[in-house]
Amino acid sequence: MRDELAQLMAALRDSKDFETAAAATLRRMLAVAEAAVASSRYAGRARVLRGIVHLRPGEAYRRLAALDVGAREVTDAGVGTPFFTSATAWRAVVEHRCAVSIDVNIGTVQPHAPDAPVTGDPGLAGFHSNESKQRFLGRHATHVCVLPLRTPSGMEGMISLEADCLAAMGQEFVWRDAGDLLQLLTDIAAPYLTALPQRPVATPEVDEFLPVVGRSMAELLPILRTFALQDETILVSGATGAGKSRLARWCHERSGRRGKPFETLDLVTVPEDLQMAELFGWKKGAFTGAVRDAPGVVARSDGGTLFIDEIDKLSLKAQAGLLHLLESRSYRPLGEGTGEKLADVRFIIGTNADLHAQVRAGRFREDLYYRVNVLPVRMPPLQDRQDEIPLWARYMVNRRHRERPAEGSARLAPEAELLLSTSSWPGNLRQLDNIVRRAYSMAMVDHAGGTGDLVLQEKHVSQALGYEQSPGGRPLPEALRAAAQAFVGEARRRGSLDLDFADSFRGLVLGMAIRQVGRDEAFRLLGRESLVKNRNHHKALKRELEKVDGLYKALGEGGSPFADLLENEDSD
Repeated sequence: MRDELAQLMAALRDSKDFETAAAATLRRMLAVAEAAVASSRYAGRARVLRGIVHLRPGEAYRRLAALDVGAREVTDAGVGTPFFTSATAWRAVVEHRCAVSIDVNIGTVQPHAPDAPVTGDPGLAGFHSNESKQRFLGRHATHVCVLPLRTPSGMEGMISLEADCLAAMGQEFVWRDAGDLLQLLTDIAAPYLTALPQRPVATPEVDEFLPVVGRSMAELLPILRTFALQDETILVSGATGAGKSRLARWCHERSGRRGKPFETLDLVTVPEDLQMAELFGWKKGAFTGAVRDAPGVVARSDGGTLFIDEIDKLSLKAQAGLLHLLESRSYRPLGEGTGEKLADVRFIIGTNADLHAQVRAGRFREDLYYRVNVLPVRMPPLQDRQDEIPLWARYMVNRRHRERPAEGSARLAPEAELLLSTSSWPGNLRQLDNIVRRAYSMAMVDHAGGTGDLVLQEKHVSQALGYEQSPGGRPLPEALRAAAQAFVGEARRRGSLDLDFADSFRGLVLGMAIRQVGRDEAFRLLGRESLVKNRNHHKALKRELEKVDGLYKALGEGGSPFADLLENEDSD
């Protein structure tokens, strides 16, 4: 054991990226598994196949890397390897908080914890779906060991090891015997696997479905390419307007269902009492207003992909119907007397909610949660993809220009792009598109009758942004972020702005409070009542107001808006 640990530690210390650390970890773990097989009663009748590192912090996949026995380098997600991510495996390690063994043929899950019961009935019950079981068997994996990837922050993913041994069907394989050492190797590797950066990703080609790809999305796309090729359900979480529906269409176009129907059902737009009808369709007379037969979105997407957005808005009754559809791949339109229709549909689910929290609150079925949380990914908000903002803005301007019978071209002035890049985007791409459309219309008014290219100037973008909600109506973290963006934007416009001027924010807050409630009450309101009691508040107020004055003078704005307060402190 000491040799295995020493070799792994040495390799991990030399690793510069996630992929190198994953290869070193899997290589040692596969060697341990092979040694356990060689010394067992299954020697000569079993073979260890491969190991996979699944990095999925916060329930969303971030990286995948696989190593086949005998290989030297891991295969990254997105380069054609038949990766398989199992909802059965993830649910098992999350529920039991320990390593588990899966006997694929009989569908049982055995936790490695002492006296833990075997779960699952012979045949299938331990599996997420029959497709999940068949995909394991299609890879010749009859026995799987799944180990939790744990850090002090919590469960960050898992490592799965696959083996082929028909002789061990219904019997305990070698995983438990080697489990302690395998878990120890996993625990040693966890800090490296979760902290090391990913290898630089080649800039992906853009297309009509995803015309802009920045650094954050470039790291996510290899996993999405892998997920797109599978028929399992993809769960895309992310803020409203971040581009989940566009990403769903991108996955459809890279799947085996390309060229088949792609349908979208946004549950925000569907009243609860009509959700079942929208999903499954209805027969004439099924309810008041049903004057003719109508296919639902499931029927319309037959053979293709159905994207259901805002799944957290689905009623509990409709959740039961969707669960039945996902389990049986069949459904019954409303008013249909007998029999069910088969559904040949690949599902992509979108949400901006924490579905696990919804389960705990009783608003979302736990069994449905595990049915949709098979291949989870998280769409970063636009604020975390700032390098994309000017690129998306250019794309939106050009698209808007093509929609109009206008001559010449349209573009954004550099100052306008800079203003967009340094603004806050709580509404994500949807909000950016609205701003660009508004600025475009304003530029058209100024350009009326003119010749040459249409140029969206900084003033047009500024005016368009002016129609947005005022900062006072924003949540405090969002308003603070907007202020930080404005500071950085000013520094970029000027070429430099001393970070020390950011300290003036305290004075701005204090000055605003004094304007509203008076000096002594302002200090109490902001948790500085002790300064008033000790009569130290005069110096503190003067010091903070001088910082505000310095900022305004540096910006060429003259004195601060609290100059009178500063004068009063000087006179005191």
